Amino acid sequence: MYTIDRALDRQRRLPPAVILASALVKCPPQNETACDCATLSFSSATMSPKTHWKPSYFCDAPEYEARKKQTQFTPPDFAIKDVHAAVPRHLFEKSTLKSLFYVGRHLGLTAAFYVFATHIDRIAWELCARFGYGHRIRGVLEFFMWALYWFWQSVSFSGIWTLGHECGHDALSPIGWVNAAIGLALHTFILTPYYAWRITHRTHHKGTNHLDRDETYHPATRTDLHLPEEKFAKPFDYKEIIEETPGYTLFKLVVRQFFGFQLYLIHNRKGNPKYPPWTSHYKPSSQLFKQEDRQVIIISDVAIGTMLALLSAWIYQTSWPNVWRLYFVPWLWAHNWIVMFTYLQHSDPTVPYYRENEWSFLRGALATVDRPVFGWIGRFFWHGIAHHHIAHHFFSSIPFYNLPEVTEAIKPVLGAHYNYDSTPTIYALWRSFTQCTFIEPVGDVVFFKNQQGEAVREYLATGLPAVRDRSPVGTSN
Repeated sequence: MYTIDRALDRQRRLPPAVILASALVKCPPQNETACDCATLSFSSATMSPKTHWKPSYFCDAPEYEARKKQTQFTPPDFAIKDVHAAVPRHLFEKSTLKSLFYVGRHLGLTAAFYVFATHIDRIAWELCARFGYGHRIRGVLEFFMWALYWFWQSVSFSGIWTLGHECGHDALSPIGWVNAAIGLALHTFILTPYYAWRITHRTHHKGTNHLDRDETYHPATRTDLHLPEEKFAKPFDYKEIIEETPGYTLFKLVVRQFFGFQLYLIHNRKGNPKYPPWTSHYKPSSQLFKQEDRQVIIISDVAIGTMLALLSAWIYQTSWPNVWRLYFVPWLWAHNWIVMFTYLQHSDPTVPYYRENEWSFLRGALATVDRPVFGWIGRFFWHGIAHHHIAHHFFSSIPFYNLPEVTEAIKPVLGAHYNYDSTPTIYALWRSFTQCTFIEPVGDVVFFKNQQGEAVREYLATGLPAVRDRSPVGTSN
């Protein structure tokens, strides 16, 4: 066994390719106190501190397996004031200077990746000239360096979006216009309409996993898929109507990952079906917004139009292949990462959806999963947006750099209702995409069912009404 410091020291001596591969397929344990390539030790509300897990590329983590074994689900019924009381007051404080440091550091790295990319062809040419390699080796070397750039720049672009997300919650600065200016600039660079997204994202926070009020990743129902009623459905019905080949499922996953977010913004794909077809974040009169929101929606649209004009001028001055390689390839991959970590935050076979009679703010916030997505990459470049998402849903205006402490403070209060999953990220994505197929059209608390019509958990009614807690202090409206 290794302490985390020894493991990190050992990792620093590894080649970069090995470090990257391990980050993509392995996740650290929950408390990140012990880690090596063979055995992980961790503690949680449901697992013994000495439980050992040998990680695998395609393996459910022990925390997920423990939740699956708790097939009878009872919704949490403690008071949100207890969660709020557990958080030290100093963690609510925001520092404009500290936040600007994080933003500046991130933009500096983004610029450094860009500068590296502009020199790739020259670097490859000089290396091959020095060692006497031919044009084929130079082509392979160029492709390797471009792939390296595309990965790290896409990670960095995703982090820019994440920092804009923080601004959307007024979490970077106590000064409102500072959040607005930084958020508008960062999200516009990634072609996200800042104010339009901010409005619907705050609605998501007000109604997380509420089937009538939540805005994103809205699940299909049995009725939507034209399946027979549950009591009449046979295995053949599921096989005939919704079962897919792995190849087709992979195709759907790729489309969703790379284009799903923009399609959601353009015409509400996978958004709440209560809105009419082609409801758009770009339309000021959209039902997504109130009358008083129209002015800021126009500002978002003008900002996006300006960014598209700048990109067009860049293409005109250089070439389409140049801008494609430097901006649009990492931009597309960034959308893949954004969809990945936002989808996994709330879409899981063990996490419930609620209807009006059983939903409360607390229950919605706890319909969330903390995941150590890509380990240190997610902490450093994505500012822990997946690592500490439960704390973020309780206190969305607390700055991201304080959320690790908030998470540790509230875990004793949440107990077994704290959802953590260290399943390797790519496998967790495939598992949710293939297992979270539909929900039942009736029932106050429902879970995803798979393509065979099976759910891993079911609601155990208590007969007690949901406690209608208000959002706590530190939560954006």
